[in-house]
Amino acid sequence: MTEHEAQPTAKRDRAHNQAGQDQPEPAAGEEPEAQENGEQVSTDGTPAGGPEAAIPELVIISGMSGAGRSTAAKCLEDLGWFVVDNLPPALIPTMVELGARSQGNVARIAVVVDVRGRRFFDNLRESLADLDTRGVTRRIVFLESSDEALVRRFESVRRPHPLQGDGRIVDGIAAERELLRELRGDADLVIDTSSLNVHELRAKMDAQFAGEEEPELRATVMSFGFKYGLPVDADLVADMRFLPNPHWVPELRPFTGLNEEVSAYVFNQPGAKEFLDRYAELLRLIAAGYRREGKRYVTIAIGCTGGKHRSVAMSEKLAARLAAEGVETVLVHRDMGRE
Repeated sequence: MTEHEAQPTAKRDRAHNQAGQDQPEPAAGEEPEAQENGEQVSTDGTPAGGPEAAIPELVIISGMSGAGRSTAAKCLEDLGWFVVDNLPPALIPTMVELGARSQGNVARIAVVVDVRGRRFFDNLRESLADLDTRGVTRRIVFLESSDEALVRRFESVRRPHPLQGDGRIVDGIAAERELLRELRGDADLVIDTSSLNVHELRAKMDAQFAGEEEPELRATVMSFGFKYGLPVDADLVADMRFLPNPHWVPELRPFTGLNEEVSAYVFNQPGAKEFLDRYAELLRLIAAGYRREGKRYVTIAIGCTGGKHRSVAMSEKLAARLAAEGVETVLVHRDMGRE
C-alpha cells in the first residue's frame, strides 16, 4: 500500500478536491467546459464540438378532466410516441432536453398535463416561452366535452372531480373550464369528445398523427344540425339554411345529402355553387394565414337545420375541393342519422 493510499479518507478527499481546484480558469469570454464520464461536454449538456442534437417533436395534451386525455395519450403511445403522463409543466423543457440527448431514440414526445397544481398556468407559460426560445416545434391538443357528458362520466366511475372540493361535480367542471379557457384558445387542435366513444376518439387521433410526414395543414369538414347545437370544436361555421330544404320535397325527404338526387337538388338552387366557389377561395386565404401562424389543424363546420341534407351535400363537395388542392381532409357527418 502506498503512502497516498494509507492516508485517512477525509484527507485523501481534501487532496482530491484541491487537485480539482488547481485547474486553470477559462479565459474571459470563453465558455467553461465540464467533464462527464471522461468526455468533454459544454454547459448546455451537449458534447463539446459534437454535432447539434436533434430536438424532438413535442405534443402537449391537455383539456377537461374526463374528456379523454388518457385515451389520446395511449393512442400516441401506440403510434410510437414517448408519452409522459401528468408531468408538471415546469419539467417539460427538461423532458425535451433529455430527448435531444437520446441520439434520435426519442424523436417524438407527448406530454399530458392537467390543472391539479396551483401554479399550473404560470409554470406552463414559462415552459412554453422557454420552448419557443429554443425553437422547439410544439403543438397543443385540447380535449373538450360538454358539462352533461363530463358529469355522466364522473358519476359512472363514482369519482369526484379534481377541483370540486366540497362542492358538486358541476362546480369542479366550471372551475376547470375557467382555468383552461386561455389554453383552449391557444390550442392547435381541439377535439370535442361529448358524443365520441373510445374508438372514435382513437380514430380522430390516428387521422391527425398516424401519417409518416407532417402535412402543411389538416382540415376536418363536419356537417351538423343547428337543432342539435353548434360543434364546440369548430374553428369556422357556415350556415346552409339560406338554401331551400329538401326535407319539404316528399320524394327527397327519406334520403340524405349523400344521395345524388339530393345533392343535385341542393346545387341546382341559386347561390349554392357560387357559395362553394367563394367559400373555397376564402378558405385558401385563411389556410395561408394559419400556416404563417403555425396552426396545423382547422375544423370547418357546415350546418343546416337537421344536419341531414344541405349541410351533408355541401360538406361532401367542400371536402373534395380541399383534398384536390392538397389539404389532408377528414370528413365527418355528426348528426346524419339522428332523426
